[in-house]
Formats: sequence, structure tokens, C-alpha cells
Amino acid sequence: MHPIEHLRYVARATGADPVSLVNETAQALRGLRSEPAGLVLAARRIVERHPTCAPLWWLCASVLAAAEPFEKARELSDRMDADETTNHLVDALPADATVCIVGWNPTALEAIARRGDCRAIIVDSFGTGDAAVSALERLDIDVQGVTLEHAAIGVQMSDVVILDALGCGGTEVLSVGGSHAVAALAYCNNLPAWTVTRLGTRLPVELWNAMKLANRDADAPWRSDVDVIPRQLLGRFIGPTGISDIDGNTASNTVQNFVGECPASTEMLVRSAM
Repeated sequence: MHPIEHLRYVARATGADPVSLVNETAQALRGLRSEPAGLVLAARRIVERHPTCAPLWWLCASVLAAAEPFEKARELSDRMDADETTNHLVDALPADATVCIVGWNPTALEAIARRGDCRAIIVDSFGTGDAAVSALERLDIDVQGVTLEHAAIGVQMSDVVILDALGCGGTEVLSVGGSHAVAALAYCNNLPAWTVTRLGTRLPVELWNAMKLANRDADAPWRSDVDVIPRQLLGRFIGPTGISDIDGNTASNTVQNFVGECPASTEMLVRSAM
């Protein structure tokens, strides 16, 4: 496939998991080796078409800032494949736990499937909960889907609440719609939610602010299908390097910014004319 056509394919792709998107995009970017001037435009188009996928922003920002961008694209694709986040989550889950997640949470779903001893409660998010329930049912995992209106009951019946970070920066996390409400319910039940932050989800503040702007209409925030959650509501964070916790007694005063995993390559934020 011609590299330009490959990039168009990636830009149009919907529903793919972040790992697949990063690998496909990295391969497409490497195809521009004979047309390096097209890298910036390609990066702009990718982040415009995938405003909720922080790992793609991480990839594009890192490639644009690299002295050897095509080698960097290959390196980051390999690092994404080697991400240990799911393994850390599998190890952290308590035995025979009831786990509450929101919508399609790929890392948590894989961890629950691999453990085999956990029960899942899946709070729906814009219709994605049904697919998650079906995926676990096919593996004979004990799973129950609930509506957002019954999220409080789901949280009360759970041992662990796990949210999936689409991206994070500053002191906030972007997650699927309904996650803020579930995080607040978990916090009120003294069960602060665990948050999965896969490789590439932690952005520098410049890119994080741009991601929020791309996903939230300031005049009508209720029209968004994603939530921005303050870090103070959250407890344990599971990422590529392991697990970190926020002390619930001091979090409101000492919460720290997420450290970005990539340069702030703001040239990719200029709106593409294509």
C-alpha cells in the first residue's frame, strides 16, 4: 500500500485498540522515508482524526521531535508491543474479586480474561458495554452489564473499580463517558478507582490542553462522549513501570501533575487544510 493511502486508512480507522493504531501509524509514517516533508502534515491529520487516542499523539509528537524520525517510529512501535501495563494489572487484581469497569476497557477486559477468577460488572457507556459483556461471556467469565443509572449499585457490589485512561495530563484524566460519575461513586464508597495509564497516555501539558479542547465543547460539554476526571478522585495508577498510589488523606493538597512521556511538538496542532 502506498504510504499516503496507508495514512488515510489509519486516519479513517475507528474502533481499533491503541496498540494496533500505534503500530499501523508507525508503519505508515516509516513509509514516508522518501517524502520526509510530509511528516508534519501526516501527524496533524492523525491527531485530528483520533482526538481521544493519546498514544497516537505520543507517537506523532515523539517522531516529529526525533533526529531520526523513521527509526524513532519503529522504536516506539516496539515499545508499545512490549508494554507491561496489562501484566501489572493482572498481578494486582485480588483473588476472586468483583471488578467494575466502564464501557469497553481493553486493558481491564484482557486482565479479567487472563485471571479467570474475577467477576465483572460493566457499566454501559454509549452502548459499548454490551460488546464488553459479550466478549467476557464468550470466555465463560461471570459478567453483568448495568446501565449508568444503576452504576451506584454496581460500585457498591464491587471490590475494585478500574477506569481506562484515554489520555492524561496536568492533574486530569480523559476517559469514556460515565467514568467521572463512576469515579465519584467509588470515591464516596471509600473505593478510589484504579486507573490504567498505558504507554503513551501521559501527555505534556501543551498537548494535554489541546486534547481536552479537541474533545470538549466549552459551551455544551454535555454533548461530549468522554469525561475529564480530576486526579483527586482516583486512587491507584497502573502503567508501564508498575503501580503508584495516591494517599487518600493528602491527595487534595499534594496531587502532582502527570509527567509527559513525549516532547511538546506543538507544530502538529496547527489545523490541517486537508
